Amino acid sequence: MKTFTSIAEWQIFRAAMKAGPIGFVPTMGALHEGHLSLVEASRVDNIFTIVSVFVNPKQFDDAGDFEAYPADYQEDLGRLEKAGVDAVLLPDAGQIYADDYRFKVTENEFSQQLCGAHRPGHFDGVLTVVMRLLNLVRPDNAYFGEKDYQQLQLIRDMAAAFFMPVNIVACATVREADGLAMSSRNQRLDKRQREKAATLYAALNQSSSAEQARDVLTRQGFEVDYVEDIAGRRLVAARLGDTRLIDNVRI
Repeated sequence: MKTFTSIAEWQIFRAAMKAGPIGFVPTMGALHEGHLSLVEASRVDNIFTIVSVFVNPKQFDDAGDFEAYPADYQEDLGRLEKAGVDAVLLPDAGQIYADDYRFKVTENEFSQQLCGAHRPGHFDGVLTVVMRLLNLVRPDNAYFGEKDYQQLQLIRDMAAAFFMPVNIVACATVREADGLAMSSRNQRLDKRQREKAATLYAALNQSSSAEQARDVLTRQGFEVDYVEDIAGRRLVAARLGDTRLIDNVRI
């Protein structure tokens, strides 16, 4: 596995790559089995699998949340090498945002709802960094988890709107044994919060409406940002202490 901290060196390597389907998995590190399932899907579909590890400061609306985001790059690199990844792009913010974020991607409708309504500027940061990474990697296929369903839809729509030659592949949410969607943020839950977090998935599935799910979660001690039914999905964002959890299920 090759690791690139320099974008210039990556571009030289990318220009010399042999022809063949290239799969790409963008991550913010703190890797878990959900990320590795995306890697596995890419390895099945493609000859080459590229992963990026970049904690994107522009998608955090809370500086404290950015500072608290877990990072263990050596652990991540070890897991990626074991998973059979061909190359890892590990740039810093100075290279990704060499323009000092003068140019960004903004979506004016769906990004203003759900998470966007509670996190100003969040999806500008997400879409901008994804476009930059897709332009750097130039993959045939890029893999995203359904847990971040609003993000997935926005990235899919962005790629179509800008005629980007990439197939956005959606992969099913990977869950813990008790149903909690795997997330890097789960590491921030204490033991009591972690036990309570498992009830989030049950509330989505067992409630007859979004309103009932909200009531159930509120009674259980969650601070609910939203529960909404949109296009055959029930989507939720709710907090336990300082940790914001998101999930969605088909309805």
